[in-house]
Amino acid sequence: MRALFGTAGNPEAFYAAGKKQSKDMPAWLREKGLDAYEYQCGKGVTVGEATARAIGRAAEEAGIALSLHAPYFVNPANPDPDSQEKTVGYVLSACRAAQWMGADRVVIHTGALQKRTRQEALATAKTFFQQLRRRCDEAGYEDILLCPETMGKINQLGDLDEVLAIAAAAERLLPCVDFGHLYARSLGRLDGEEAVEGMLDRLAAEVGEEASRFHSHFSKIEYTPRGGEARHLIFDQPYFGPDPGPLCRAIARRGWAPRVICESAGTQDGDALAMKRAYLGALAGESPV
Repeated sequence: MRALFGTAGNPEAFYAAGKKQSKDMPAWLREKGLDAYEYQCGKGVTVGEATARAIGRAAEEAGIALSLHAPYFVNPANPDPDSQEKTVGYVLSACRAAQWMGADRVVIHTGALQKRTRQEALATAKTFFQQLRRRCDEAGYEDILLCPETMGKINQLGDLDEVLAIAAAAERLLPCVDFGHLYARSLGRLDGEEAVEGMLDRLAAEVGEEASRFHSHFSKIEYTPRGGEARHLIFDQPYFGPDPGPLCRAIARRGWAPRVICESAGTQDGDALAMKRAYLGALAGESPV
């Protein structure tokens, strides 16, 4: 098994090539040399069954692994029962669309603190994800992995330890480690070989064998001292990180096979391909440039 690399949504080059429909993405990604596609439902699950199934057929034909991002506005850390029920509904809708597509992973934000302590918010989120896993299983989505995501803003729940604790709360929760988010919320501290190795060691210690196939997002991210994440960037800008090289080398050295989804701002395809080439180079024992 090897790591898979792909895009979050449709990059600018896809539309520049005259493409318009997401069902054309899998074949386009395969032509580019990529392996994975994360369909974006960040603003709501609006994709219909026919379109979702068409994307799924195209992905199967092209050999592209599919995942889906649930709506951004969910808040598993909110203790209000009405809010929690709405979040369950949003995730169930995301799982339904994922099942139509044949996507095996749904990525879920972990929520905001809302003037609560981190410990209080984490306790709420852990209980919520336990209940969410049960509800998804009851609805027939037991084959879909739920992936709580590390978050980029300091006032959000979702540093690495918090996401690992959430993922340990129930079966079939697989962490989504967003290295750009962790870089931003740490104000640039989590970057470089030592930081990456430390994060992967924590993942291995807490998740066990499943750590080798973790879900991942990667992009360079601008941050502010007070808030953390400000906006996603592209690899070619020189001012912010993280550097993708250490991650590519680390997973190659460990023999891990995660799914790495690039979330660069419009250049997801080229940046994902750069990561794949760095990873393959590390597998082949090439020295980093």
